[in-house]
Amino acid sequence: MEFEKIKGFSPQIGHLVSQMNYARKTTIEAVDGLSASDLDYLSSKDGNSIGALLLHMAAVEKGFQIEIFDGRRPNEREMEEWGPPYSLGDKGRAHIKGHPLEFYTDKLEEVRSRTLIELANLNDDWLYENRLWDNHPSNNYFIWFHVFEDEINHRGQIRMIRKMLKPQS
Repeated sequence: MEFEKIKGFSPQIGHLVSQMNYARKTTIEAVDGLSASDLDYLSSKDGNSIGALLLHMAAVEKGFQIEIFDGRRPNEREMEEWGPPYSLGDKGRAHIKGHPLEFYTDKLEEVRSRTLIELANLNDDWLYENRLWDNHPSNNYFIWFHVFEDEINHRGQIRMIRKMLKPQS
């Protein structure tokens, strides 16, 4: 696999999208074939399920869409939908369960679709625009790098949790 230019994106944004696509491909491979009960499995009383981690990935990206593309904070409706998976923990355990794999992959795809549309309308200069992120100097490139960095981190957790599941017959 190599990172390459992607038609429809400026060169550096294309490289970023290529990396995001690879991270997503490997995430989807890591959860292939899991049942709803597999996705709900908790390895400890204060752990997160695979389903919650998948929805968290979508929620992080959704949050950055709202902050960066919309230039605002999430509204009440968005917080109701995306707050539990963004926060995880007790809220996530209480609200994120009972869904088939397609529920999570559809959410991931829905959110990513908007990101790709937005990024296609921007140029490489935009990536390097300075902005504050969590009260620290940053730029758009680092923020969108963080989206798939977070995904890769949680994909590692997913792989570990999957190993704890009973072998499928």
